[in-house]
Amino acid sequence: MENNENQSENQNPTQKQNTFETTYKTVSGFEEQKAKLGFGKTVVLPFFCGVVGTAVVIGTCFGIPQIREKIVGNQTVANTESATTSGNNLNTNLVSLANYSDTGVGVANKVRPSIVGIKVEYVVNSLFNTSQTATASGSGIIISEDGYILTNNHIVNSSSSSSFYELGKASKVTITLYNDETEYEAKIVGTDEQTDLAVLKIEKTGLTAAELGDSDSIQVGEFSMAVGNPLGLNNSVTAGIISAVDRKVTDSDGKTFTLIQTDAAINSGNSGGALVNSKGQVIGVNTLKLQGTGVEGMGFAIPINATKDITAQLIQYSKVKRPYIGITGIDLDQKTAEYNKLVVGIYIKEVEDFSAAQKGGLKVGDVIIEADGTKVTTMDELNKIKNSHKIGDELKLKVNRNGQEKEIVITLAEQP
Repeated sequence: MENNENQSENQNPTQKQNTFETTYKTVSGFEEQKAKLGFGKTVVLPFFCGVVGTAVVIGTCFGIPQIREKIVGNQTVANTESATTSGNNLNTNLVSLANYSDTGVGVANKVRPSIVGIKVEYVVNSLFNTSQTATASGSGIIISEDGYILTNNHIVNSSSSSSFYELGKASKVTITLYNDETEYEAKIVGTDEQTDLAVLKIEKTGLTAAELGDSDSIQVGEFSMAVGNPLGLNNSVTAGIISAVDRKVTDSDGKTFTLIQTDAAINSGNSGGALVNSKGQVIGVNTLKLQGTGVEGMGFAIPINATKDITAQLIQYSKVKRPYIGITGIDLDQKTAEYNKLVVGIYIKEVEDFSAAQKGGLKVGDVIIEADGTKVTTMDELNKIKNSHKIGDELKLKVNRNGQEKEIVITLAEQP
């Protein structure tokens, strides 16, 4: 085929023109047909056969995978697989919720057997000297297999009152266990209003105690699940994230708590239930939520680490033993201090009889400005330092009395 092509290229212009004219003219006569056949045998037929042969060889080679791979390798296939793999990874990482779903299912299955429903009956004393029975519901966390249950103080020891009625401690408390419709009557072991915690006890063994986590290690943004009995709907779970840690929150009674904030839905009846992490460990006791127009997804839980010592004392003593100073104080900021010609600090408004404060020499009108060498300006700051001590420890105070600074050492007593 190559020889014929070379010969054709070597023809002079006159020959090429003659060949063209001959080919063209043979259309209507015998001699012209004869010329056409001669050109086909010498040029066209061999060229056509060569093209067909080449196509067959190339098609055969690329049609058989083994031959194709030897010629061009597996680059195209590799590229395709790479694209497919990349696409799969993209879908798995950004779209698939399988891991999140599995985490939620696993956590719920682990924790729900350790959460109980609490039903409380109160005696309501009205203004007209009549009594009625009211009920409320909440949640609790099993902390031992022999029936100890951790919950909120406000569930079993309500201080709610108005001009028309007054509620006292619960007159009856019953517990409902997971997948058990039996109501078990519970005993109130101990309550602590300051931390809003309480411990109950039912006479039953073989219970599933919750695994307690480390609330000091939690991070903003990590998975959280609230488990409890909102609105009496037993064993409900809601999920979200940790929105904040060490959040200062003041309740309607003026008490300030340091709490975990979460956007997992917490509703009435969730109080006393568990806030858990992705390992199914309890990291908090659900206790508060913000509600009102424009408020959504703001629930709060007591850090579980802050409950451990309290729980142990409630079980052992039925109360929490705390060191006690025995004063009533007023926080003085710069403006208030200047107006009253005092210094910034804690103004002592009252000193209790026979208290550590009285025995140590504190007097009404003193302004506490330091505790254990640290400046203090609020009762919260003073209480934090005091609570770092044990009953019987000495607490060093610096006070301003009539414009003069004075060092006073008191021995902390037990809070009555």
